[in-house]
Amino acid sequence: MKLQNYLPLFVLFCLPLAAQVRELPSPASNASGQPNLTVAANGRVYLSWIDRLEGGRVALRFATKEANGWSSPRTIAEGINWFVNWADFPSMLALPDGSLAAHWLAKSGAGTYAYDVNLARSLDGGKTWRNPFLPHRDGTQTEHGFVSLLPASNGAFTAIWLDGREMASQSSDHNADNSKDHGHGTMTLRAATIRRNNAIEQEALLDAKVCECCQTSAAMTALGPVVVYRDRSDQEIRDISIVRLRNGRWSAPKTVFQDGWQINGCPVNGPAVAAFGKRVAVAWFTGANNQSQVKIAFSNDAGETFGTPVIIDDGNPAGRVEVLMMPEGTAIVSWLEKLASGGEVRIRKVKADGTRAASITIATSGTARSSGFPQMVRSGDSLIFAWMSNRVLTAELSLK
Repeated sequence: MKLQNYLPLFVLFCLPLAAQVRELPSPASNASGQPNLTVAANGRVYLSWIDRLEGGRVALRFATKEANGWSSPRTIAEGINWFVNWADFPSMLALPDGSLAAHWLAKSGAGTYAYDVNLARSLDGGKTWRNPFLPHRDGTQTEHGFVSLLPASNGAFTAIWLDGREMASQSSDHNADNSKDHGHGTMTLRAATIRRNNAIEQEALLDAKVCECCQTSAAMTALGPVVVYRDRSDQEIRDISIVRLRNGRWSAPKTVFQDGWQINGCPVNGPAVAAFGKRVAVAWFTGANNQSQVKIAFSNDAGETFGTPVIIDDGNPAGRVEVLMMPEGTAIVSWLEKLASGGEVRIRKVKADGTRAASITIATSGTARSSGFPQMVRSGDSLIFAWMSNRVLTAELSLK
């Protein structure tokens, strides 16, 4: 989830923003990857990433955005038996009570995709971290990942993840088309609430059959949380669905828009959601009708219904979207656009009525798996970006 501070964004239509993008020297090492950004309610931005160490060890580290750049890195955890993947990356969450939560993935067995979600919490701003624990208690050596974290009440938070406990077997490798065969059974979408003392409550099955390896995304509306993800029908239609938590009960899954993308394998290209009040924006990639597109759809009723989607790409997208929702009802979408020479991280402002501003290039990037998923958050009058280009890089776009 990305929390936004109010600032009118008409400047996106009238300023040469490309000239306002400036590099932020990255705190990550030359052996870094899997960047993630989150922002606290007070506007403080957190960058997390994985550093590869000697002897096969890896470390999850983070830094905070300061007035003169990034703080010195701090280590959340490190280990030797982690699952490190270009698409299934760790994350952090800054909670209203001042505590921090983080997640990463660790192997649970010999199978390639036998791994667990590890959660940890810090009560002192990230100086020290409690021992990690699992939000899932099925005990199977299957895939658990693609996590979204959301604040809940009284210092608690909600974890949402893809859960492979119903899968009978795991494959040994990814297919060349960015999909993977998990064998028998179905991937599920599950959630649980984690209390301040790490007690696990309100465990829930949100969807019994979903796409196996697309990112989930979650946001808080004025009426409660919403979660978006790539669904999977018996006919291999893999469009975007949404579930909503109301009065302590999760709704039945509902399709955001029926693209009708039939694909016999996971595209590894999840959606993104953002909210402000009852306004919700969902951005996603689709390859329906053999045409690659990035779309966005808006809701004015906290995700219960959505309007007609707007196409926001420049004609040849790789997807890998992020979205920010603004108070005046507009959104900013980021995505990877393919070029003959590689790719670019681009953004575009979109109004709910379909009006689009010109796209802006933030950085050059590849579009291979190693390029990962670009990240974007907003703090005050700045947009902060993180992406991969052999290592984790960062930049800032001023809206002044």
